[in-house]
Amino acid sequence: MELTVNEKRLLAVLGEHGSTEASILADELSTDAAAVVQWAHLAAGRGLVQVNREVLEEYQLTEEGESYARDGLPERQVVESIDGEIPMGELSRHPLAKVAIGWMRKNNWITIDRGIAKKAEATPESPEELALRKIAAGGADPGDCGELKSRGLVTVHEEVRWIIEITPEGKKLLEAGIDLRPAVGTLSREQILSGSWRDEALRRYSLATPPRRIYPGKPHPYRQILDEVRNLLLEMGFSEFSGNIVQSVFWNFDALFQPQDHPAREMQDTFYLDLTSPLPDGWEKIRDMHEHGGGTSSTGWGGAWDKTKAEGSVLRTHSTALSIQYLAAHPEPPVKAFSLSRVYRRESIDPTHLAEFEQLEGIVMDEGVTFSHLLGFLKEFYHRMGFSDVRFRPAYFPYTEPSVEPEVWVDGLGWVELGGAGIFREEVTAPFGISYPVLAWGLGISRVAMLRLGLKDLRQLYKSDIDWIRNTPSYRRI
Repeated sequence: MELTVNEKRLLAVLGEHGSTEASILADELSTDAAAVVQWAHLAAGRGLVQVNREVLEEYQLTEEGESYARDGLPERQVVESIDGEIPMGELSRHPLAKVAIGWMRKNNWITIDRGIAKKAEATPESPEELALRKIAAGGADPGDCGELKSRGLVTVHEEVRWIIEITPEGKKLLEAGIDLRPAVGTLSREQILSGSWRDEALRRYSLATPPRRIYPGKPHPYRQILDEVRNLLLEMGFSEFSGNIVQSVFWNFDALFQPQDHPAREMQDTFYLDLTSPLPDGWEKIRDMHEHGGGTSSTGWGGAWDKTKAEGSVLRTHSTALSIQYLAAHPEPPVKAFSLSRVYRRESIDPTHLAEFEQLEGIVMDEGVTFSHLLGFLKEFYHRMGFSDVRFRPAYFPYTEPSVEPEVWVDGLGWVELGGAGIFREEVTAPFGISYPVLAWGLGISRVAMLRLGLKDLRQLYKSDIDWIRNTPSYRRI
């Protein structure tokens, strides 16, 4: 029988005691009780020792419990104040009546009839009183504590003792003799050359025992996918842009031709801040576009455009607010750029919705680009992300026309929508002097990551779950 050195040491010391506590063995073996219990369980698996767990309960009175141990429980104090019978109105004026009346009735110390409380002829000691008296006297085991613990009068502290006892098989092994020399698991060059390894107690190895698993350092699985998306778009010839988390209402909504009474602007969808932002030069063109279509063929939304609304500030609800600012700074083609950024919305958090998430925003502007080019970009992107089946269905967005929502096929889920796309309307581009078509899309990357990683809950992407991170494979595009 192959034993570890610690099992052998445990048996040698235990042979002198027969049966004793783990803490005593720990002192003799110069270790801690937890290690002794671990070694004992190993030896118990071979039938050499027996491990017994004992739990000792220590009862202590709380401050309130000590008070009642001196003066009596509320029900005892109140019942002793009753002389025969008493109206309930008068009884309820006793300072302890609120607590005591229910317990007096439970103990059958009083009966209540037509508003009169009548005291029983005998009021024997209740289980709670008996246990309280025993604990106050220092009794280690008061027996049934009744409701003392739930009433907050007693606390119970548990102390675990491990008793380790050598078995007859263990005694036989000791009598036969055991080698207490430490087992050698690694040989040095000198031991091999000199041959001294022959005199060592070599540790035996089992090929059937799996080795200890080693977890190398690696990026978070979601971060890997975000980096993959970024690298993929850079390979496709896109450049990256970014912007501030806090955006003016002007750039987040008005510049994108969203009417000022659009439902998406309401507080239930948007995080508004107690800040104001100055409007950029030329804001009047946006006003004119909303009111009557400016110098385009559009009729606008009509009504009066409110400048003070546009000066408000929000946490960006979509990264399209960054796209239009990038286009305003680069009005001449060619433009082929993307933004991978976090956006914020007042969503009810559930397995498929979060209040903040990553969005991939892309724009392509050039002479001659068409709606077909947009569908081709999106299909190529999703194919490279590992989705073989991609389709598009018509959609509506205030700032693109025509508009589509791309969907991918996922086994077990069916068709899953992953964002929105379209061609920026003339009302969006004309105020900034852009005269060429602009292909644009906003895709939910967190949902892509959820599908890639086989998750059913978006919140898993943001949890500090080290086991999930360790066991999730690192993804590499082929």
